[in-house]
Amino acid sequence: MSKGEATRQYIIEKAAPIFNTKGIAATAMSDIMEATKLSKGTLYVHFENKDLLASCAVDYNMEQLSNKLRIELSQFKTAREKLFGYLDFFVETTKPIVIGGCPMLNFGTEADDTNELIKLKVNNLINKSQKLLSDIIKQGITNGEFKADWNANEFATIMFAMLEGGILICRVAGDNSKMKVINDNLKKMITEQML
Repeated sequence: MSKGEATRQYIIEKAAPIFNTKGIAATAMSDIMEATKLSKGTLYVHFENKDLLASCAVDYNMEQLSNKLRIELSQFKTAREKLFGYLDFFVETTKPIVIGGCPMLNFGTEADDTNELIKLKVNNLINKSQKLLSDIIKQGITNGEFKADWNANEFATIMFAMLEGGILICRVAGDNSKMKVINDNLKKMITEQML
């Protein structure tokens, strides 16, 4: 990696938690300057404008979330264990996996009416997340863990929506109790589909 590429990556890594915590609109280049200790001119050498930096920060935050989830799920063998592991990965909403909280929720909420590019990025990760859940269920059906008539795509949508809704409720309330209710109920729904 060249010095320029290293500096660009450093800026993204420092900016990502700021954008995820404050939001794109509320984050100023002065916030990034303070975090990086770089001049405005240096920032603009690497990023033509705040929107470009924000886009890279969104990618970085979502990549961090995806990588941590992938590592977590890699330790499980069965489809049931993977689904339960997925649920447990998100259960502690008061201790965010990525600084600032769930980037899909944060950026998706902010960008749905204001930033088509960010909206598309978030939607892409939502679709990938639901596909991951659906694929785990389908593998479980193939392996004889789950009932053959379980609608994997439908449950993946329900599970994902309940988790994201739970994250929102708990983060706003500053209380994790409702996520535990969601977690327990989703585990019951999964267990009901086991052979």
